[in-house]
Amino acid sequence: MVPAQVYRKELTYYFSTPIAYIVIGLYLLAVSLFLWVIPGQWNIIDSGYAQVDGLFQLSPWLFMMLCPALTMRLLSEERRSGMWDLLRTKSVSLTRLMLGKYFAAWTLVLIGLLPCFVHYFVVAYMAEPVGNMDSGAFLGSFIGLILLSGTFLAIGLLCATFSKSQIVCFITGALGCFVLYWLLLHDHYSALSRGVLDLRDLLCFLTVSLLAILAAILTIDRLTRR
Repeated sequence: MVPAQVYRKELTYYFSTPIAYIVIGLYLLAVSLFLWVIPGQWNIIDSGYAQVDGLFQLSPWLFMMLCPALTMRLLSEERRSGMWDLLRTKSVSLTRLMLGKYFAAWTLVLIGLLPCFVHYFVVAYMAEPVGNMDSGAFLGSFIGLILLSGTFLAIGLLCATFSKSQIVCFITGALGCFVLYWLLLHDHYSALSRGVLDLRDLLCFLTVSLLAILAAILTIDRLTRR
């Protein structure tokens, strides 16, 4: 079983069930309401400025819940159904399996992020003069959001190895994302949100993601050898 096969299988599962539509729909609905309807610090009209900073300030909070919701089922079903017994008897690479699952979940998040460009173009059209926006800051923030979502998914994947219960996996994943964000990732994400692409910030996200995925693979490997 190669990563591409696992990737297609997981992505097909997401879109053949309500999971993908619920996650993407909830995210886009929440972002749109806070940016355009609900009064407050994230509301574009209330701010009086041609910017979509609220999108990037709000999204980490939403991802702390949505990313663990995507990863909580990635391993629990196989563990309950005895899939790991099959893995012990066949030459199946756990690394390929885990990476296929991880990138399928990340692809789903990226698909959900693409419609957010609509907010950018609407605000750019509303600006005086038209197009008077800090495009560099927007792109930097968008890159930061992509990296942050990948890191949250990696943390969620690791937490999914802790229990066969999806609820336990979700709670530990959400808590893990929250703690890690405030202790380590917040400053790096804020730097990217200013449009500054510093190699140290990029390496931080990539390193945490790789370590979390590696820990998840090692944990599952230990479980399959019992």
